[in-house]
Amino acid sequence: MQKRNLRNVLPFMVILLSMAVLSACGGRSGSETSEERRAARAQRVDILGAGATFPAPLVTAMADEYRQATNGRITINYQSIGSGGGIRQFIEQTIMFGMSEAFLSDEVMADIEAKTGGKAFNMPITLADVVPTYNLPGITKGLVFNSEILVDIYLGKITRWNDAKIKALNPDVNLPNIPITVVHRSDGSGTTNIWTSYLTRVSDEWKNRVGMGTSVNWPVGVGGNGNEGVAGVVINTPGAIGYNSLSYALLNNMSFGYVKNAAGNIIEPTYAATTEAANIELPADTRILFTNTPAPNGYPIAGFAWMLVYQNLEKNNAISNQSEAEELIEFLVWSITEGQELSEGLGFARLPDAAIERNIEMIKQLKWNGELIGTKVLDRVLSL
Repeated sequence: MQKRNLRNVLPFMVILLSMAVLSACGGRSGSETSEERRAARAQRVDILGAGATFPAPLVTAMADEYRQATNGRITINYQSIGSGGGIRQFIEQTIMFGMSEAFLSDEVMADIEAKTGGKAFNMPITLADVVPTYNLPGITKGLVFNSEILVDIYLGKITRWNDAKIKALNPDVNLPNIPITVVHRSDGSGTTNIWTSYLTRVSDEWKNRVGMGTSVNWPVGVGGNGNEGVAGVVINTPGAIGYNSLSYALLNNMSFGYVKNAAGNIIEPTYAATTEAANIELPADTRILFTNTPAPNGYPIAGFAWMLVYQNLEKNNAISNQSEAEELIEFLVWSITEGQELSEGLGFARLPDAAIERNIEMIKQLKWNGELIGTKVLDRVLSL
């Protein structure tokens, strides 16, 4: 592999350098010899992942950049099938990593640990921001929403665009007297998980009647499959409102709204506002939803997009040998450091430092037949 420029990740050098000491203390294990592992690494490796549609443009760009950095030796094959599909295939062990905007539940985590003898890690790769998209002739981005309005629209209580509550927040906008067509995802979706998490946190009625999840029983509306399905209905239906990732809305020139956050500030969805939303105390496993963030300048409908990885990588049937496992880890390290340079140019927010530090701690724990190969890979990356 070509030598990598680690100057972009200087804030994490201290963290990574500590790995060298740890790796020096551990012996090798497993059935492969060091010569066999070196020979395997010299061969082409295909890393297979699948899951959330939201981070697909970023993961695809990372894959292309990484393939070039490895002179075509490493190929990242990512299938954008939705968070629900990514979680399912991860559990079925048909992929090396999954991607989801919904972290694994306690039940799934416990089941994986019982079957594999190790944890399943939820590692943030980027931040997912979900914006209310709409189709109102003559009204471009910037229509203001608050939590009450969004809840009432999706409960079917607000049915026309010139409703008094919407007019009160947008006094200078000539709102048309046309019906609202509510659009939602029809597939299992991490984007839906973030959207319904927000509605659940701001409304007891929504919490009790509908709740949150990758799929829910919607009170009203029509469904679309994937970000593209929701966008297609919104774009082709005057009076429609839906929800899409900010990057998808920007790439498709869709109108989207600003949202008043918990601090009472009207927040324009931006990469910086999304990163600011995650500027909170993170648990060690990063399994946290920060919708309705208390951060004063944070955008309130946002969350992580996680890469799902088995701690005991030899237990994942999609990974054939230790060399493949080490290549997966090396790509993971790259994606949370140098790979983040691709984020904003593609409409994604950078990971906050705290999330990268949590990822490093989880990478330290990745194993192959008991050997802490995550530590070894980190040490190798530093030596390049």
